[in-house]
Amino acid sequence: MSQAIGKTALAYARVWHVVDAKQRVLGRMSTGIAETLMGKHKPIYDPASDCGDYVVVINARSVVTTGTKAKEKLYRHHSGYPGGLKETKYEDLMKKNPDAIVRKAVSGMLPKNRLREPRLARLFVFEGEDHPYKQNIIKRYDALGKETRLDSTKS
Repeated sequence: MSQAIGKTALAYARVWHVVDAKQRVLGRMSTGIAETLMGKHKPIYDPASDCGDYVVVINARSVVTTGTKAKEKLYRHHSGYPGGLKETKYEDLMKKNPDAIVRKAVSGMLPKNRLREPRLARLFVFEGEDHPYKQNIIKRYDALGKETRLDSTKS
């Protein structure tokens, strides 16, 4: 009997993952999250189809950066008007809105196409431990980036 799932509803089923950002490096963590949102970890991955999973990131306030990025990194956006360039320092954005830092990092690692926004809609970032999706979580990423499957009776 064949073990292949094929392109069935079971293969496209979306799984919920939780990532604890406490003392994890922002860039390395964001690449793993982007791959999960795209579905690259699945055998049915196709760049033109949206087969990724849901990701819940907790403890976004505790994420770290390497080197001097915490003091030197700038987030820029432009209003479209002359002189409309706005710059925000990493430290200021971390105090004001730490979940935006994780979301911007993951957004920058996703392909720039029509699937970017639906993929980002499946990313949920929270400052602390508490989140409303505890019943949905099936997989958890540990500090080494390895994923472990959670039993549905636990938690």
